[in-house]
Amino acid sequence: MGNGNSTETKESRRSKMRQKIKNFQSRRRLRRPGSGSVSGLVSQRSVSADDFAGIALLTLMGAEMKFKDKWLACVSFGEQTFRSGVSDSTDKPMWNSEKKLLLEKNGPSLARISVFETNRLLKNNIVGYCELDLLEFLVQEPDSTCKSFDLLDPASSNVVGTMFISCSVEDPVETETCFAKRILSIVDYNEDGTLSFSEFSDLMNAFGNIVAADKKEELFKAADLNGDGVVTIDELAALLAIQQEQEPIINSCPVCGEALQLSDKLNAMIHMTLCFDEGTGKQTMTGGFLTDRQASYGWMFKLSEWTHLSTYDVGLNTGSSASHIVVIDRKTKRLVEELIDSKIVMSMRAIYQSKIGLRLMDQGAKEILQNLSEKQGKKMNSVESAQNIPSFLEFFKDQINMAEVKYPLDQFKTFNEFFIRELKPGARPIACMDQDDVAVSAADCRLMAFQSVDDSMRFWIKGRKFSIKGLLGKDVHSDGFLDGSLVIFRLAPQDYHRFHSPVSGVIEKFVDVSGSLYTVNPIAVNSKYCNVFTENKRTIVIISTAEFGKVAFVAIGATMVGSITFVRKEGDHVKKGDELGYFSFGGSTVICVFEKDSIKIDEDLLANSARSLETLVTVGMQLGVSFPKLENCVLEP
Repeated sequence: MGNGNSTETKESRRSKMRQKIKNFQSRRRLRRPGSGSVSGLVSQRSVSADDFAGIALLTLMGAEMKFKDKWLACVSFGEQTFRSGVSDSTDKPMWNSEKKLLLEKNGPSLARISVFETNRLLKNNIVGYCELDLLEFLVQEPDSTCKSFDLLDPASSNVVGTMFISCSVEDPVETETCFAKRILSIVDYNEDGTLSFSEFSDLMNAFGNIVAADKKEELFKAADLNGDGVVTIDELAALLAIQQEQEPIINSCPVCGEALQLSDKLNAMIHMTLCFDEGTGKQTMTGGFLTDRQASYGWMFKLSEWTHLSTYDVGLNTGSSASHIVVIDRKTKRLVEELIDSKIVMSMRAIYQSKIGLRLMDQGAKEILQNLSEKQGKKMNSVESAQNIPSFLEFFKDQINMAEVKYPLDQFKTFNEFFIRELKPGARPIACMDQDDVAVSAADCRLMAFQSVDDSMRFWIKGRKFSIKGLLGKDVHSDGFLDGSLVIFRLAPQDYHRFHSPVSGVIEKFVDVSGSLYTVNPIAVNSKYCNVFTENKRTIVIISTAEFGKVAFVAIGATMVGSITFVRKEGDHVKKGDELGYFSFGGSTVICVFEKDSIKIDEDLLANSARSLETLVTVGMQLGVSFPKLENCVLEP
């Protein structure tokens, strides 16, 4: 009878533990990438003790909006995005959704919270956003009360609502101190803050270490320092510290079951801390998204993902295969989605990613593109074209900041006048302005940088016939550039379309090269069937510098870009950051070729490019330094 009760109690205890861990794991699965829907998302990368800044617990409490709707909120942080559930139809949505985020001293710290109205089947509409620097909460006193933040319209920066957020950050010492408490809570069934032998046994089993599981009695006695028959938090912490030094007992995470690196105690602790539910009763935000736009899409988009008609990804050849282009913002270190019409994506893939499509090009489509670009150029110079400006701004409303534009909107009499808009003085600070041995970004663009031409062909340019000689043409003496460094500045239609000198020097000459007007979108650049950069219309500018030798600045036309205009002439001396010219309507590209061993490109740009991930930069951001000077200057904000 007694044995029966004992067995029943034991089974009840095991059942309780299984259910508790199952609950933990189900919550954890919500945060991981969905199978098939989001690829290319890496798991938590290792962080060093010197770089570990803490762990933030961010809670989206609710918002006050100016009209009623069903609302959802997204948090974008680094290369991860998470979303809340959808609220009821109201102007005061409540989410009470939380998420833990790993903070690194040299990693992202700015979290962007976006609020979407969800009344559309295919695409939800962003209404407002706010940003907060999570590292600032590290130096503040813990505060459980929520704070209010203005929600800004992405297009106008007008206030469109109020967001209520609670955030607390525990530093590395606090994380280590609380670690044993979190582990203890998994099997502390009666919640008395101590572990009986049976609870301790269940914990050892959850650690996935067979040796430790067989030595449960020995380990329990070692932990129970005062011999009172239970293990306290302090005793468990001491045992874990000793065992992890001598003979680690934690082989796998007791929450998600993932195998842990036994030799890496810090990252094992971080992993489990991020996994644990703090028991606040709030909803955990759903993860596995790259951008807030992806997280916000409706069920029609999810269906297209499931049928593989629409994919998100980062990595090698992504531009050629994904229907959404994802780039990383250098300033915020956050992934963002480039806006492009889906019908245009499908047509570009049909043309540039197939032999049949390129055959059509060879059989007269090049002339069609040329004529189309010329007609579109004339159209965008007409007074009637100004009517297209509002719809253009609406489509790109969270990617064009009109507050930076020099002249008010009513000053633009044609679409092209708006397209080649100037910015206010100081809108683009130039990094290390007084140091000519520091090169800077030539454009607002998506940038790819390679220390060698071979690297560019391995990670990005897939045209079989690409070469520096082909790029620069027969009228430029190219021998000095053959083994040099290559930087590609790709401008999208929403970008500021004036380009600037990346270096200080004298303009030696201009060389015009006639050619086609293929698109410069990654879908074409990543195509093995065409050679966009060596076949398109382009102008080569040779700049002679004291610090970098000669620099070849190549302005490349593209579909819809019928005009490349320069505002400088041969013999002019230019300072880095000075305007060189502008592209008329369309997407376009600048390529800078540096002579071999003349520049050391910044490591973050090289690292992103090695992942085939374009970096979103603005004019004047640091690009690299000349050899032999290799110190980085501080990036201008």
